[in-house]
Amino acid sequence: MAKHIKDLFDLTGKTAIVTGGSRGIGVEMAEGLAEAGANLMLCARREEWLLETVEEFRGRGFTVEGKTCDVSKEADVQAVVDATIEKFGKIDVLINNAGISWGAMPEEMPLAQWQKVLDINLTGCFLFAQIVGREMLKREQGSIINIASIAGLSSSANGPFYAGYAASKAGLIGLTRELAASWGRRGIRVNAIAPGFFHSRLADKVIDIYERSIQETNVIPRIGEEGELKGAAVFLASDASSYITGQTIIVDGGMTV
Repeated sequence: MAKHIKDLFDLTGKTAIVTGGSRGIGVEMAEGLAEAGANLMLCARREEWLLETVEEFRGRGFTVEGKTCDVSKEADVQAVVDATIEKFGKIDVLINNAGISWGAMPEEMPLAQWQKVLDINLTGCFLFAQIVGREMLKREQGSIINIASIAGLSSSANGPFYAGYAASKAGLIGLTRELAASWGRRGIRVNAIAPGFFHSRLADKVIDIYERSIQETNVIPRIGEEGELKGAAVFLASDASSYITGQTIIVDGGMTV
């Protein structure tokens, strides 16, 4: 008999790592996993924001640990994975959410900024997937969720102009497919979420450019609201999506249709 719908979305006893988990959409997705029953390991670069989120979550009864991490550094990533295994014994879910951006016209883009964006947004996601993947392969099960962006699918002549960010997110969508193909027969599913515009520290700098046009032309005529990424994250983390891999779910209010 098929599982009850509540069981399909239940993450009780599962352990999830969420990178960039101290603020913005990372906190929202982590909250969703915890509400579904998962244990959490949150990681972020800024300790003060991370500790604040960990304490808030613990105050709500969630089982959560936190560890500072620069996702572009292999030793940092390995330390997070080792700490998670030591604390919880296994890793069931990875949400690769950490990301940065740098805005500049292509002809003026400093190479150092291009490289930094690629190192964190793409190489960092690969490193986390690689090192977590090694643990998931031991048990032949797991779900990896890469947080891409509609910037990896489409661009605009009106900006914002962020070549490194767009390239990194397009690359992440390709990496998602390749990891899914590589590990699918060994029990690991790999999918991506491509958000449109949601309020966050990263996006608020460019939302002003877009908000009026979104209100005028989007199928759902507004910026994404708090809570509207939780469902997609829990879906892809849980058995509700057990026959889905290599896919990118676009959550953009219809902007790219």
